[in-house]
Amino acid sequence: MSQSKSKKLSTRHLLGIKDLTVRDIELIFETANTFKDVLNRPIKKVPSLRDITIANIFFENSTRTRLSFELAQKRLSADVVNFSAASSSVSKGETLIDTVNNILAMKVDMVVMRHPYPGAGVFLSKHVNAQIVNAGDGAHEHPTQALLDAFSIKEKYGEVRGKKVVIIGDILHSRVALSNIICLQKLGAEVMVCGPTTLIPKYIHTLGVKIEYNLLKALNWCDVANMLRIQLERQEIKYFPSLREYSMLYGLDKQILDSLDKEIMIMHPGPINRGVEITSDVADSQQSVILDQVENGVAIRMAVLYLLASQRSPA
Repeated sequence: MSQSKSKKLSTRHLLGIKDLTVRDIELIFETANTFKDVLNRPIKKVPSLRDITIANIFFENSTRTRLSFELAQKRLSADVVNFSAASSSVSKGETLIDTVNNILAMKVDMVVMRHPYPGAGVFLSKHVNAQIVNAGDGAHEHPTQALLDAFSIKEKYGEVRGKKVVIIGDILHSRVALSNIICLQKLGAEVMVCGPTTLIPKYIHTLGVKIEYNLLKALNWCDVANMLRIQLERQEIKYFPSLREYSMLYGLDKQILDSLDKEIMIMHPGPINRGVEITSDVADSQQSVILDQVENGVAIRMAVLYLLASQRSPA
C-alpha cells in the first residue's frame, strides 16, 4: 500500500460523492484494486488499521451494507464496535450527538453511520471529533454504493468515460440513484433515468440526466442498466396501481434482454425483489455483475476506510 500512502483524499470524511474530486475517486479505485488482490489471497487480512477503532452506527435496518463494512474493517485488522439504534438509548430519547459522543468517549476513531434523515452525517461531522463515513442518509446519498458501482463498470469496460448508464426504477426514493448520477457524471459517463412518471423526481432534469419512460428505448440506448428495487418502506402513498403492473412495464426479463441488438451489463444494488424489477434468469445471467458488485463493495470500503484513516490527525 506504499503507493497510496503518499496520496491523500481531499476530504476528511466521506459524506457524499459531491464532496469528492475526480482524483479522489481515482485514488479510491487504485487503492481498491490493491485490496482486491488481498481479498483473493489465502490470508485475506492486512494490519493496515490495527490501531483504529471503528463504530458502525445504524439507525436504519441494513444487512448487506453493514456486513460489507464490517468485513472490510476486519480485513484491515481494525477493532469494530457494532451499534443498533433499535436496541439502544436512542429508543429512550437520547439525541444523536449524545449517542455518538458516548461512543467516542470509548476512544472510537471513526464512525460509519446510516440514518433515515438526509444530512445526518454532515450534521454529525460538525459536532463530534471523529471521521464520519456516510453509509446512507435517507433518500439522499449512499456514496460507497456509487463508488462500487462505478468501479464495477470500470472493471468490465476499462473505463467509465463515454459509457451510457441507465438507472431504472424508483428514482424518487433512492439514495443510490443520486450518488450514482453524481459519481458517473464526474467520471464522464452519460446517465439516463427511467421509470414511471410518479417515481421520477421533478428536479431530476437539473442534474443533466436524460429522462425516458419507455423501458425498451432506455435499454436500447444504454451500455449498462442499473435496476433499482421499489422502496415500498419509503412510500407513504401509492405511486403505481400494483407491483404486477410495475413489473409488466419496467421489469427486466430474459425475453427483453435477448431482444436487444447488443449485450448490456446488468447491475443491481440489492436487495433484489426477484420477479418485480428483475427476473431470476436475468439476475443470474452472464450479463449480470451483481455478485461482482458485492465483492467489489468490500474492496471499495476497505479503500475508503484506509485512505481516511491514513490522514487522521493525532489526538
